[in-house]
Amino acid sequence: MNVSENGGDDAADRGPNDGARSRPTAPKASQSDAPKPKIGDTRPGPVPTANDQPERTQASSKQPSSKQASSGQASSKQAPSRQAESDTNTTKSRGGNSGNRQKGSGQGKTAQNKGQNKNNQANGGQAKQQDGQPGRGSSDEDGSADSNDVGDGSSPAAKRRRRRRRGGKKRPEGGQPVEAVVADGPVELDEAQLSRRRGRSRNGRPVGRYLMVVSKKEEATHIAVLEGRHLIEYYVSRPSDDVFQIHGNIYLGKVQNVLPGMEAAFVDIGTPKNAVLYRGDVQYDKSDLDDPNARPKIEQLLKPKQTALCQVTKNPIAHKGARLTTEVSLPGRFVVLVPNSDTYGISKRLPDQERRRLRQILDKARPKGHGLIVRTAAENVTAEEIQRDVAGLVQQWEQIEAMAKSSKSPELLYREPDMSTRMIREEFNKEYRGVIIDDQLLFDEVSDYISVITPALADRVEYYDEASEGLPLLERHHVHEQLHKALDRKVWLPSGGSLIIEGTEALTVIDVNTGKNVGSSSLEETVFRNNLEAAEEVAHQLRLRDIGGIIVIDFVDMEDRKNRDEVMRVFRKALARDKTRTQVFEISELGLAEMTRKRIGEGLLESLSSSCPHCTGRGLNLEEWIGPVKNNGASSVGSGGGKSRRSGGKSRSRKRS
Repeated sequence: MNVSENGGDDAADRGPNDGARSRPTAPKASQSDAPKPKIGDTRPGPVPTANDQPERTQASSKQPSSKQASSGQASSKQAPSRQAESDTNTTKSRGGNSGNRQKGSGQGKTAQNKGQNKNNQANGGQAKQQDGQPGRGSSDEDGSADSNDVGDGSSPAAKRRRRRRRGGKKRPEGGQPVEAVVADGPVELDEAQLSRRRGRSRNGRPVGRYLMVVSKKEEATHIAVLEGRHLIEYYVSRPSDDVFQIHGNIYLGKVQNVLPGMEAAFVDIGTPKNAVLYRGDVQYDKSDLDDPNARPKIEQLLKPKQTALCQVTKNPIAHKGARLTTEVSLPGRFVVLVPNSDTYGISKRLPDQERRRLRQILDKARPKGHGLIVRTAAENVTAEEIQRDVAGLVQQWEQIEAMAKSSKSPELLYREPDMSTRMIREEFNKEYRGVIIDDQLLFDEVSDYISVITPALADRVEYYDEASEGLPLLERHHVHEQLHKALDRKVWLPSGGSLIIEGTEALTVIDVNTGKNVGSSSLEETVFRNNLEAAEEVAHQLRLRDIGGIIVIDFVDMEDRKNRDEVMRVFRKALARDKTRTQVFEISELGLAEMTRKRIGEGLLESLSSSCPHCTGRGLNLEEWIGPVKNNGASSVGSGGGKSRRSGGKSRSRKRS
């Protein structure tokens, strides 16, 4: 069980699907459209986990082109309802396919077919773009193409082909998804328990290391976390965003196609892009295998049109779809419920005595057939609070199971609460000196929630009246100034050195420079002190900018081995305050430090910016006489970057002498 990584980071504290894994179990799903696949003997080998799978969503040849991805993002920003989107896709597909067939075959003389042909002329290009989505191509997986279609399009075979192109049957209007239980009534605590949780105060005002500032605007809710006066985390939550911010949501998906060569499957969950489910993220019951020690292939576990209950572990990023797992987990305030599992764990951040006390409570509160992970927030809580938290999560899971049995895929079964509520559920404790909110309605909701889960800290929630204060909330706490610096590629160090942060498609590169720092004693000492400052600042920038994936840091070369070890020790210590999982390697002989940081969603820069329409984010414009650059069929000035899909970035033609 992976309960602690990176200096004591608790897997349970990082939200859903970051906890420990246990004996694989079969996902609860509705009855599949296809018969259950027969699992035979396969070669022996260990069963991989989700952590063993690399970030491989780009490798699939079924991924949409850049033009399709950009158009899909532009349309998804409007966040339409899934029912309306399904109806639109149905109209596009019928207009782009059956309309052409009717016109070419000499039929379509009725008023209905004439209207369908007109619709084809208006929406034909959009239908082609929709067909470029993974698992929804214009050519079916079984090899049938549009050129073979004849007749008026009303035959059963033609209807099946149209359904495959638009990702399944038209979505029925189902019930509302299950919402997370925010509060179910306060728990009565005695004065001694309240005093232990109340935290420190000075001159009647609460004292804490952190401050949470929540500013609600028309387009989004902005959440800033400050340590002292320094901005360390910043989040943007879009209202009713079921397209890009879906981390933790649970869906009843339908498998569109399975790629044995990639050990992955594309699953339709109702979003514009199909989500990807890797072989290591598919849970199964070993008792279903003829050989329990065998490692089944993904084509044996999943079949096209099969339904699967899955949870999002990574938000869609750029042209990549969301990442899924079939091991579902429901996070609560004090525990994380892992349905149909024997997972059992307690946060290693808690002291040994507290862990022993919680273990006794957990033995009594653990529901039959489900696993539990106790969070760090459970410190000093009573057995009644843990039991109520567990009971609420079990009730949620029962509702999800019932909805999955009565729904038709794809369907959203469970939606995580908004960002402000999640942040308070995950982070808020006595280390926070306060939560300041500038919206009255949101303030009332948060106040009621905190008065239930942590009544001892209810007085730390404040309402900020912008009209009476005269300044916006973010400006009052100097968040705007620090936000501008966080969006710049150059970061200055206290001694005069600097960092240059550049993001690429494959990784993020951070270059450390001495700059104006000339030192006083020796070159080695100057470089060493500059790298120590850079190690602290790099850890801060990674957390603030929410940079994930592969990260390479080019420290200034140090000859002394002890100095290199000390820089890495300081760097790891600074990263230990970041709850996002990281892995750091030693400095190489060239002064390069390699590391990885878990990527859940888009970073700070992407959430607060958009690509320039003139240069498409490249940062330069080509000479006019060159003309627009064509990239994968998309014409855009200055959009060169990216390898050719056919030649792999290299020209196949050779100059002959």
